[in-house]
Amino acid sequence: MIRKSFADWPLVIIALLLTGFGIAMVYSAGQTDVPMQYVQGAWRRQSAWLAVSLLAFFLATRTSVRFLDLITVPAYVAGILLLVATLIIGTGAGTAASMKGWITIGGVRLGQPAELAKLTVVLMLAKVLASRREAPRSLLDLVRPGLIVAVPWLLVMAQPDLGTSMVFLGIFFTMLFWSGASLTLLVLAASPAISLILGFSNIAPLWGAWLLLLLALVAAYRPYVAEGTILIVANLLMGVAAPLLWERLSEHQQDRLLVFLDPSRDPRQSGYHVIQSKIAIGSGGFTGKGFGEGTQKRLAFLPAQHTDFIFAVLGEELGFIGVAAALGLFLLLFLRVVRVATRAREPFATLVAAGILGSWLVHVVVNVGMTVNLMPITGIPLPFFSYGGSFLLASWLAVGILGRISSEGRGKAGEIPFDLRT
Repeated sequence: MIRKSFADWPLVIIALLLTGFGIAMVYSAGQTDVPMQYVQGAWRRQSAWLAVSLLAFFLATRTSVRFLDLITVPAYVAGILLLVATLIIGTGAGTAASMKGWITIGGVRLGQPAELAKLTVVLMLAKVLASRREAPRSLLDLVRPGLIVAVPWLLVMAQPDLGTSMVFLGIFFTMLFWSGASLTLLVLAASPAISLILGFSNIAPLWGAWLLLLLALVAAYRPYVAEGTILIVANLLMGVAAPLLWERLSEHQQDRLLVFLDPSRDPRQSGYHVIQSKIAIGSGGFTGKGFGEGTQKRLAFLPAQHTDFIFAVLGEELGFIGVAAALGLFLLLFLRVVRVATRAREPFATLVAAGILGSWLVHVVVNVGMTVNLMPITGIPLPFFSYGGSFLLASWLAVGILGRISSEGRGKAGEIPFDLRT
């Protein structure tokens, strides 16, 4: 089961560059004129986690894809059990103190089980989708994959952690698309979530217009009567349940969603985060204020400047050049993962690579978007950049898995084991 193998070195180099860049920015985030002892020592702890993560990466590259397939079910079950345990004994931290996302023993935070659960969901979803002989063609075909994602999604929402729950949805739809599901089918599958979001808005005409559009899509797609009925009922239930779920969100999460539309409604409290972030990024200009010299950061005006808002530190200190360099590295990372996915010969392997791509893509889009107020603030970290041991460990485990898939894939670029667009 364990074999000696080589890794995808271009992928590894890109990940190392991103991680080194990230640790440098975490170090800079700790250079403040206001005493912030925990933040100032964060880069050392992140470096220690990198050592552990590289060991996990090494082991992952020596583990065959077939062995990953064999352990997928127990790994998924273990991930679910850890999420359940988190709800029972979990604790919060920082601005998310009301959440139950961390496992803490003896006052020591061991990590966030949700980060590893993302990988187990990718593996389990890949196993189920790869077992099919053709791409999903109906809503009934999505029931089993949907249940696989729904269980951890509900457990994470119960913490409540809106940001991480978005990642599970991103994984789900990315892997469905990669497996060959049509865009119309994906829109129909996403319709309950759209109804939920529109239900949050409390604008009845908007939700009503969506339901009319949905009826038109159902008529055009012509699903089975039972499928269409269940879909419409699910959308109605989501719209009705939206106010109840809104009340389930903690106060700070509600405020974050509200200030996304209008940061000025509460500039000293809920809107403070995004206002300070936009000031920091905007003041960086083309070349930035210099490494370690960001004024918003040094005066500790930036909240969570070593975690969720590390991108704002980057923009303030290194300016457009630094931002372009970071986003360029992420683009190279995504292109490399696409290459790994398209060269993999087995359906399971290519779907795992697609799932990892979907997870990282959601993290980057949402994290960068929330720092410039293009996305609501959900407390989601930036891969390889944000401080966080369990997230860095999970990210490097993913790199190791991708490296192994790459080493076992001997097809030419563009050769895919099944027709993705059937």
